[in-house]
Amino acid sequence: MMHDNHENNPRQSAAETLPTRASSQGDTTSFRTAPYNEKNPLNKGEPTTTAIETNSSDFDVYGNEESADIQYRTMVWWKAAALMLAETVSLGILSLPSVFAAVGMVAGCILVIGLGALATATGYMIGSFKIRYPHVHNMADAGEILAGPVGREVLGAAQVIFIVFLCGSHVLTGMIAFDTITSGASCSVVWAFLSAVICLILTIPRTLNGISYLSVASFISIIAAVMITMIGVGVTGHTGTVTVTSNLSFAKAFLAVTDIIFAYAGHVAFFTFISEMKRPQDFPKALYALQIADTTMYLIVGIVVYAFVGDTAVSPALGNTGTTLRKIAYGIALPTIVIAGVINGHVCAKLVFVRIFRRNGMKSRHMNSHTVTGWATWIGIVTAIWLLAFIIAEVIPFFNDLLGVISSLFASWFTYGISGIFWLHLTPRSERWTTTRQKMTTIFWISIILMGAFIMVGGLYASITSIVDGYTSGGFPAPFSCSSRALL
Repeated sequence: MMHDNHENNPRQSAAETLPTRASSQGDTTSFRTAPYNEKNPLNKGEPTTTAIETNSSDFDVYGNEESADIQYRTMVWWKAAALMLAETVSLGILSLPSVFAAVGMVAGCILVIGLGALATATGYMIGSFKIRYPHVHNMADAGEILAGPVGREVLGAAQVIFIVFLCGSHVLTGMIAFDTITSGASCSVVWAFLSAVICLILTIPRTLNGISYLSVASFISIIAAVMITMIGVGVTGHTGTVTVTSNLSFAKAFLAVTDIIFAYAGHVAFFTFISEMKRPQDFPKALYALQIADTTMYLIVGIVVYAFVGDTAVSPALGNTGTTLRKIAYGIALPTIVIAGVINGHVCAKLVFVRIFRRNGMKSRHMNSHTVTGWATWIGIVTAIWLLAFIIAEVIPFFNDLLGVISSLFASWFTYGISGIFWLHLTPRSERWTTTRQKMTTIFWISIILMGAFIMVGGLYASITSIVDGYTSGGFPAPFSCSSRALL
């Protein structure tokens, strides 16, 4: 059960209370605070306030949208699930066969199932934190609740950096796809730039509901692409050695683990997804749909492709087939490569946009109206994100190691560690050690925090070691090189 943890945060501030809409005048809507209704922690009824009777929507970051030109809270749970699937099951699934090749069949299955189960628990905790603090729109807002202004800046910056790097990995994969489809017919920098421009254009819609329909196409795209890959390797037959277990160095084994962590690293966008749902209480439905679908797909793709390809498995997984099928698979996978990147870019842009137009409890009219200032700011933010993503894709032109660095620094916390901190914040110290069950729960969430720290340190070591080895052996092309990145 969630309670207000005044023991840890005695001060009364916006981080401790829920923003309540009080009046609307001119350009802005002002908010004042109201205490948490402990009798109804899931916020299913009407919250208790100290000033006026309010609707539950008034507690939300977007305020009352009944007469707004742009309405954000429009998604039903299945649309949120589709977005989460498109964001999560994209690049992550493409690295799974090479992970199985690195750690072996048994360890690969255990890691996929175990990390997936933990990702479900931590995702549910993020949803619980959002229900407790409905005004939280992103990790920066959560950081302010946990650690004041410093926490807001640290987690906000981390979320932006993480997502920009995710966008960079989508530009990089798009470049590889175009190079493979065209057999390196043009300079790879051109393909990277084209990928970034396509993603930029599709990121322009202001609401996630407008992108949710694209996410359905994205999911169908990746399913079709991996099906072609599995059929292709099945027709070709066994081409490599399959092992039950593997004897690897710590660095190589942990680099493989970070790839699986990346495959579940959609949590960074959960606050924003929930903020644009009609009923945030339906988030668990979307979460369970996501976790059942992605864990099942990861197991099937990892097991089937590795069973036929064995230790010759490459990443991205679409490169494991013959030349013709490889081009077809990449062509079909292009929508998911692009759309998953678009979703990440939208979440990042929305964080910055809300930060600009929501200050000190004041919400500018530019958030919900078709104003020149609002649209110019939005398009400017989107352009900056994809320009940075393009530069990252060219400066860091390697796939697995990029995923390893990203997962180690950020996914370790956003997917796992920070949820343990959320639980400690929501649970008063006096209730953490009361019963045997509560003690076990407390130990579990503390272990999740320690797990996040361990993944970060171990993953960074493994990723940096791999990058150094790659540059030593001359395995990476120079930045902004026109050399083909096609998988032929």
